[in-house]
Formats: sequence, C-alpha cells, structure tokens
Amino acid sequence: MKFFTKLSVAVLPLALLAACASTPDEQASSANGGVQSMGSSDGAQSMGADTSGAMQMNPLDDPNSLLSKRVIYFDFDKADIRPEFRDIVQAHAAYLSQNGNVSVTLEGHADERGSREYNIGLGERRAIAVKNVLMLQGAGGSQIETVSYGEERPVAMGHDDQSWSQNRRVEIVYR
Repeated sequence: MKFFTKLSVAVLPLALLAACASTPDEQASSANGGVQSMGSSDGAQSMGADTSGAMQMNPLDDPNSLLSKRVIYFDFDKADIRPEFRDIVQAHAAYLSQNGNVSVTLEGHADERGSREYNIGLGERRAIAVKNVLMLQGAGGSQIETVSYGEERPVAMGHDDQSWSQNRRVEIVYR
C-alpha cells in the first residue's frame, strides 16, 4: 500500500503539469457553441467546455443534431434529393461552410436493378446532386469529393423493395 501511495504522489504532479501544458486550437467555431478544437489534423472538433463550464458534444456526433444523419435516400432511378432530406443536406452545408478545414466524401450508391455501368452512373449522379446543394449553400468545392459505388456496396442484401430502398443512397463521410 505504501508503494501505491508513493507512486500516486509522484505521478499526480506530472499529470497536472501535462494537463496545463496543452494549448487548444485558437479557432473556436461559432457553429459549435464555443467548443474549442484540440488541434486534430482532420478538422473534427473535440468535446470541450463552453464559457459556462458545461460540456458540449461535437455536433457531428450529437444524435440530436441533423449532422449526425449522414445518409440521403433516393427514389427508384432518381437523383433528386427528396424533400425530407433537404434540411439534413443544408445542415451539412452550413457546417462545411463554417469549417473550411473539414472535408467530406459523398459516396453514391444504387440498388441491384440495372446494369453495373448504369448503376455506377446513377450513384455518381446522386453524389453530384448532393454536392451541388452543398456548394449552393456555401460549402467549398475543394471540401467535397464524390465517388460512386453503384450496386457494389449494398447495406441490405435482400431482393425486395425494402432492401432496394435502403441501397439507393448517398453517404456523407467526413474525413
């Protein structure tokens, strides 16, 4: 027991000094309510305390935020963003425009119906449709990359309408 006490007396001051030595990134985005980034290289922001001392979650991880929703679904053989997904795309556009160091990949997908080539093209049209809305809402073109997987990466393996509707999508992947 004496060893443990001596060890904690020796380690505690070092831990306190290490905590004081960190320097938060000076850019605090207004989009995250004063939460300061802890200097991550990918532009994602960490949890931190705001001016009131309350802990705030990264809006990308907050399940109550539209930013936590990163899949946009499409109708059969369409590349038009459905009305119920417009607010989600607009929220991501606002986040990207306020965080110029953050970038995304838009992954376009299709269901298994149609030829492989057609579905690659359809996935690309879907990803570009989301990209266009993001850019119209203020995101920079250099922040957005598109890729189409067509039917090659289904999330639902069934051969019915329910499975197909889950596979017709664009996934927003933050990098």
